[in-house]
Amino acid sequence: MSELRFTVNGAPETAPAGATVADLLARMGVDPTRVAVERNDDVVPRKTWAEAALAAGDKVEIVSFVGGGSDAPEDPLILGGRTFKSRLLIGTGKYKSVEETRQAIELSGADIVTVALRRVDLTPGTPNVLDAIDRSRITILPNTAFCYNAEDAIRVCRLARELGVGDMVKLEIIGDPDNLFPDGEATLQAAKILVKEGFIVLPYCMDDPILARRLEDAGCAAVMPLAAPIGSGLGIRNPDNIRIILEKAKVPIIVDAGVGTASDAAVAMELGCQGVLMNTAIAGARHPLLMAEAMRDAVIAGRKAFRAGRIPRRLYATASSPEHGVIS
Repeated sequence: MSELRFTVNGAPETAPAGATVADLLARMGVDPTRVAVERNDDVVPRKTWAEAALAAGDKVEIVSFVGGGSDAPEDPLILGGRTFKSRLLIGTGKYKSVEETRQAIELSGADIVTVALRRVDLTPGTPNVLDAIDRSRITILPNTAFCYNAEDAIRVCRLARELGVGDMVKLEIIGDPDNLFPDGEATLQAAKILVKEGFIVLPYCMDDPILARRLEDAGCAAVMPLAAPIGSGLGIRNPDNIRIILEKAKVPIIVDAGVGTASDAAVAMELGCQGVLMNTAIAGARHPLLMAEAMRDAVIAGRKAFRAGRIPRRLYATASSPEHGVIS
């Protein structure tokens, strides 16, 4: 089936030939009762959405009402044409209970949380991680954790879409079970296929500037290089590579894996990364809920510091008080 290429709210988007406005809203997870749609500067009447076929080159705008002018931050994170307030993405594994998971999500302020696809526990009354997620506010990001080849990762993504959680996925293909480093070749192979199928792909990868560029060229909506091995808590081991990736990138760069504490998250943001994804750093902390708050604050502070622009590093002191008029 041929594929249409167009823009939604200024960002590139794709859809199968014959897709309608209604299909687009459903695929993007947009509540049709709360938005208006404009195509090529003309309003598309709501009653025609199911028949209004999209065409290559269309410029689509999806808008909604917000209170007080705007409740979005002045510096939002944009992924796949969608806007998010928080630049902190968190996982849902390793918490002591569903309730602790729910509280951690709330205190972190995260808009995006990752979930792993697993077989259903058929025992009646078994808690489910989805019980911890307010789906009216939170975007669920399925990940392909514990996939060791492209075929399995693609299969998981297709199953996740069938579950109705949308098309945005975290692509994670492990190359070595001991160090959990990602397999770059398999990740790139899977990313190309998933992008063609209309997925919004966020790939986890090594901090390799060449691979990052190839994943971007493949159509990934963001690239997520590791800071350090998954769950290691070592922080950013190679900031120079992250800087090089940031210099070349035209899509958001989100540090994923290896963050240990709030200062690690702040460093990632101060480098210019557009977000940080973590799980163990919060869930494995001595006080997970307090750490969730700390990570929220660190990401906000780090982003503000990046936008403010730090002073140059100097080998010698520079007086902060004026020298003129010194009493001698």
